[in-house]
Amino acid sequence: MRLLIVDDDTLIRESLKIIIGSDTQIEVVGAVENGKECIDFVKEKQVDIILLDLRMPIMDGIEVLKYLNTKGFLQKQLKILVLTTFDEDDHIKAAIANGASGFLLKNSTPDKIIAAIKSIDLGNGVFETEVVSRLNNLKSNKNMAIYELSNRELEIVEQIAKGLSNREIAGKLFISEGTVKNYITSILTKMDLKHRTQIAISYLNSSM
Repeated sequence: MRLLIVDDDTLIRESLKIIIGSDTQIEVVGAVENGKECIDFVKEKQVDIILLDLRMPIMDGIEVLKYLNTKGFLQKQLKILVLTTFDEDDHIKAAIANGASGFLLKNSTPDKIIAAIKSIDLGNGVFETEVVSRLNNLKSNKNMAIYELSNRELEIVEQIAKGLSNREIAGKLFISEGTVKNYITSILTKMDLKHRTQIAISYLNSSM
């Protein structure tokens, strides 16, 4: 897979480049310091995953996500793994709304970062436990009942919120992986969402 690192901190950016680049399954195709450089890079070269910082000069991570989402880049297999800190709740919600596939704390270990990138590449959502806990404590007026999901669809939503892949959900619920995909398509339609990550956060923020 081809990875682009985007972070305005030179030390973090170069360290990530070395650490991640040591894995033979990941090709670090670039490392840039702001959102504008990120977008310029994606326009010119093929990128599968972007490891994206949220707070950057010139153009921050949320602006990058909004641009890539509205221009259709995130519908063409490009995935975003956001690097975050504990004090960015509003930014995290905005990132989810604009198609981020997962969140990782900046102080994560190298092994965890590499594993998260590979998981995102397989189409799974990656949720840092601490981030999910914080979001779960942010109350929302939404209630899952308004979406009129079936009991089985609610079961699927719960497993997605736990970070399980389609295959893992299929095994847990004793149904086929294809059936899981069909349910997810239905859930996305009913909830008027585009990404499975949004399903998880909507559930975590609900007051069921």
